[in-house]
Amino acid sequence: MISRHFKHFTAVLITWWAGFPLVLSMSACSLGPRTIEQSRLRYNEAVKVTSEQQLLLNVVRLRYIDSPSSLSLASIADQQELIGGLSAIPFFTSAGAGDFGGYRGTVLPQATLSRATRPTLSYVPLDDQEFTQRLFTPVSLDGVAYLSKTTWPISTVFRLYLENLNWVSNAETASGPTPKKPPEYAEYLQGIASLQRLQDLKLITLYAVERDETIAGPLISGNESAALVIDALKSGLDVSVTPQGTSIVKRKKQPVMRIDDAALNEPDWFTFCSAFHLDPSQRTLDLTAEKLDPYLQGTPSQGLSILDLETRSLLQVLFFVSHGVQVPREHLVSGAAPQTCEANGQPFEWQQVLGGLFRVCSVKAKRPPANAQVAVEYRGYWFYIDQSDSETKATFALLLEVSRLELESTGNKAPLLTLPLGR
Repeated sequence: MISRHFKHFTAVLITWWAGFPLVLSMSACSLGPRTIEQSRLRYNEAVKVTSEQQLLLNVVRLRYIDSPSSLSLASIADQQELIGGLSAIPFFTSAGAGDFGGYRGTVLPQATLSRATRPTLSYVPLDDQEFTQRLFTPVSLDGVAYLSKTTWPISTVFRLYLENLNWVSNAETASGPTPKKPPEYAEYLQGIASLQRLQDLKLITLYAVERDETIAGPLISGNESAALVIDALKSGLDVSVTPQGTSIVKRKKQPVMRIDDAALNEPDWFTFCSAFHLDPSQRTLDLTAEKLDPYLQGTPSQGLSILDLETRSLLQVLFFVSHGVQVPREHLVSGAAPQTCEANGQPFEWQQVLGGLFRVCSVKAKRPPANAQVAVEYRGYWFYIDQSDSETKATFALLLEVSRLELESTGNKAPLLTLPLGR
């Protein structure tokens, strides 16, 4: 009897073992290229959503004068594993009433197949000295000029990234914690709105012209001068020869605003010039950074011929847009979030400054609103950007991309925090 049962066990085992490679091969099809199809876009969506949530959370934190904090996802290592096994379990039952005391044996084959996913996520806290320095560094003049030449409206760029233009204030006190008194902003917004309409009519253009900046000269002829010229050429500088003599010059790109002659027929051109103390007869305005006297001393009677900018740092920009956060009334009453008041004691409406640029709604609920483009939970409320608010969505997208450019570390730093996730 033992021999018969052993033969039966062997036959069943061989049958199952013959079919097991087919099971393995069919299951293995889901690994390899199929793994990329199944996981890449899911990781992409997760990174996108959490990046947006992190930026929105920091904006909300600043409205409450809480410290911002960011965590960068340095790398994702996703390991896929397929494990198969085969076993046979002997099973004995009573032979039945006709064969009392006897047992009949059978074999229960068992095949196992399991798949394991072991992603490893590497995080880098962005709260070190380099991050802080970048957070406080104002955007460069070239950076503002570049953004203004892209498809982003010039009014969006100038409202976000400029503290003032020709010392006309763009709500400068809003570039930090919420002020007690309303900021100055009306004249600036009026002038920028006119500038935007001129851009829409293609009557103004920002671009860069190449100019020579004299480093030394005119030089007096002689061996010493010749040596200076040779050294200058080796250093990448240029030489300019004029009747007055030879000068060493450095060529640089100067951002300018060019104005079409047809702008003279547009009231918006004169509104723009009046708001920023400009000479309306000018057709080219140089863009400069903090070169104008803050009290406009020495300004020609006909007006200025430059656009002098004071730019904001990323932290100042985030503080500025944080005033577009709709703070729940109970948080204002309790003092959890500061409040700006008019001279008569009434609350100041910040959408007068940020209208058409940035707004974050809030609601008390167990789940994020269905109409939320991006939402975060903070202090018992959901703060979110409405899907139908195209202006805020566009501004938020610009903030997200520029913050990545501004804060991306150039150093080769090892991750400080690595989390291996379970199956």
